[in-house]
Amino acid sequence: MNKKRYALWTSTVVAASLLLSGCQLLTGYQKIDEAENAKAWAGKIQPITGEVNIACIGTYHCEIARIDKTRVIGADTHEPINPAMLVAMKDASAKGRIGIKHAQTSMYTNMNMTPLASKNEIKIVPLSASGMPGLTNYYARVKPAKREVQVNFYPENNLDYVERFVLIHDFIEADTYQLRAYQTKSNDNSGSLLDTASPQPLCVELYQGKTVQRRFCKELGTEHQGEFVETRIVKALPAPSKVKA
Repeated sequence: MNKKRYALWTSTVVAASLLLSGCQLLTGYQKIDEAENAKAWAGKIQPITGEVNIACIGTYHCEIARIDKTRVIGADTHEPINPAMLVAMKDASAKGRIGIKHAQTSMYTNMNMTPLASKNEIKIVPLSASGMPGLTNYYARVKPAKREVQVNFYPENNLDYVERFVLIHDFIEADTYQLRAYQTKSNDNSGSLLDTASPQPLCVELYQGKTVQRRFCKELGTEHQGEFVETRIVKALPAPSKVKA
């Protein structure tokens, strides 16, 4: 009898400990108000009236390193330099009342998206998981203005290989802007084995909404070697309407 009671008591303790550890997984996996542990993601960019959203995509990982003279994401930590910039949760206690399955979808509405108070204020919002394990993609919220933005792109799954891109642009319209990186594909197969083995040049396009506004490609020539040079965007003209005789 004593053995049975001991076995029952032991199983109860184990079950309780598992239940408690499960609760800790549900409630403790997320600390949005700590820059080094920003693992709750908005999932998508949330537009705010009168504000500009700036994001980057297209490589294994990318991060907004600087806006104007303000450093945003640290090149060594890959997290917001100033924790005060990081958007926090409206109600931290709400994290314990939701399951993991519904946590990420509810983060979008639980983000504290209070409008920016001044032209110089910058907010950083966790957007999604990075292509590199353990890192987070962020986007920035600023007021409309002419700004200088530096973005670090990581074309390979290697933090030691980074492409630094700097853009000066008039973000005069409150909208969502994305800097999308891609590698150009060459159709010329007549080059040497060394030429064909070298990586293709990286290009970055600035999107406003769904429209490409500007395009920059890294030049491999001797004059602008290693520099991003802006290229002309040819916009297709609308087809002429057919007029009946």
